[in-house]
Amino acid sequence: DWRTDRYLRRLEAQLIVMDREHTYLLSGNGDVIEPDDEVVAIGSGADYALAAARALVRHSTLAAEEIVREALKIASELCIYTNGNLTIERL
Repeated sequence: DWRTDRYLRRLEAQLIVMDREHTYLLSGNGDVIEPDDEVVAIGSGADYALAAARALVRHSTLAAEEIVREALKIASELCIYTNGNLTIERL
């Protein structure tokens, strides 16, 4: 096990890491996952947001920020653990 701290060995966290050219999902186990289509989602409503984002990417001309907003809105409508109050930071 690569983690020395006993409490961090079963860390169930995820982090999205990206730049202009690459997108990766970093798991709590240290796995680096590259998505097939450059669309990723994490959190309680991730499956719903991912499905909505993929549909919007494939069938619309929305900008990235609008896709994120709409995908999260749809996820919040479907998942009881996902809040509809959004704060989206654009870098």
